[in-house]
Amino acid sequence: MRQKTIAGNWKMNTTLEEGIQLLHAIAAQRKDNTAQVIICPPHTHLASFKNLMDNQAYLSLGAQNCADEACGAYTGDISVAMIKPFVDFCIVGHSERRSYHGETNESIKAKIDLLLQDQIQPIFCCGESLEERNNEVHFELVESQIAAALFHLDASAITQIIIAYEPIWAIGTGHTASAAQAQEMHAAIRSLLSKKYSPQIANRISIIYGGSCNASNAMELFAQNDIDGRLIGGASLKAEEFIKIIQAAN
Repeated sequence: MRQKTIAGNWKMNTTLEEGIQLLHAIAAQRKDNTAQVIICPPHTHLASFKNLMDNQAYLSLGAQNCADEACGAYTGDISVAMIKPFVDFCIVGHSERRSYHGETNESIKAKIDLLLQDQIQPIFCCGESLEERNNEVHFELVESQIAAALFHLDASAITQIIIAYEPIWAIGTGHTASAAQAQEMHAAIRSLLSKKYSPQIANRISIIYGGSCNASNAMELFAQNDIDGRLIGGASLKAEEFIKIIQAAN
């Protein structure tokens, strides 16, 4: 059985002081559970969080992004080597990076290769816009994102990827994806992986849901066969809400 994964993406929120307070609140309220919990704060927090989390075996640390080059004259970028001392995971291909920073499937592919070389597990994001869903090209769009960024990997490497399906149309828009809609896409992604690799390999890969999430809809989503966890934005900034979502994964 695949382990449930709960990843909190704090995005561009919290100062270091605020982040430490939030981390302590999450750690203090957490009750025993079987889920893998990943905290992805701003890059400026990583070194301090690493020290604080060394004694928190149930929490893992992740980065929100990395550069698609190993080093060089790329002002403001953060390389994989720079985050390696601190993190076990890194988000790549988030819809906000694709939309606001023009990231492409090719640059995301390069990031994935660099992360895997340094034994950092990528959390690969994919998903469609409302227009793409309304035009009924959402399955083809997600398939093209996965194929372009991941299908050069062999069977051993692909099992190191966590895939996060994030329907862009259901993130902060007022639209909500039903549990059935989320399951439908997750099942399609697993079927795609099964055809490319094998059913056995596909069943080892975690596919988590990155649409709008809160404590009230977490239980229904976790009950779906192919939803292996959550990539959570705003709700991960509220310790009590985040803990309830973690507990729903048990």
